Amino acid sequence: MGPPERRRLFEEIYEAHYSDLLTYVWRRTGSPDDAADAIAETFTTAWRRIDELPEGRETRLWLYGVARRVLANQRRGASRRTALATRLRAELTAWQDPAPTAGHDRDAVRRAFRLLGERDRELLALVGWEGLDTAEIATLLGCSRGAVRLRLHRARRRLARNLKLVGSDLATYGVRATEPAKGTS
Repeated sequence: MGPPERRRLFEEIYEAHYSDLLTYVWRRTGSPDDAADAIAETFTTAWRRIDELPEGRETRLWLYGVARRVLANQRRGASRRTALATRLRAELTAWQDPAPTAGHDRDAVRRAFRLLGERDRELLALVGWEGLDTAEIATLLGCSRGAVRLRLHRARRRLARNLKLVGSDLATYGVRATEPAKGTS
C-alpha cells in the first residue's frame, strides 16, 4: 500500500472511530486533557501500524485495545508522578531547619545574602548548601585551597557585616554561618 492509500485509509478509520474512542477514553479519565492525550497516542499507534490493522468491526475493537493500554500507561505514569512528588516533598521537608527561625530572621538572612557579591554568594552556597570542603571548592573554582580559605573567610566577614546592616545578629544563625569549611585545617 502506497502513502496516498495509507493516508486515505487512516482518515477513514479516524472519521469512523474518533467519536466512539473519545467517549471511551473520556468516561475513563474524566479529564479533557488526559482524554485528548490518550486519543492522540491511540491514533498515532494506529498510523504507525496501519498495515497491521484488522478490517471491519475488528478495527474498532483493536483501537479500543490500544486505547485501553494507553490509559493503563497514563495511570501508571500518574502513579509514578504522585509517588515522586510525595518523595520530593518528604526530602524538601527534611532539608528545612530542624528548629526554624522566626520569619523575620530568615528574611534578614536572605537580605544580607543578597547584598553579597555573586562570588561571595556562590562560595558560601558551595559550603553551606552543597556541603563542599575547601579542596573540592578549589578544584571546582580552579584555584588553591589557601585562596578558597581566604575568600571564604572574607565572604563570611562580609555576610556578618551585612547581617548587622539589615539589623540582625550573626549569633542568631548558629555556628554554620561562621564555621570553617570541612578540610580547612
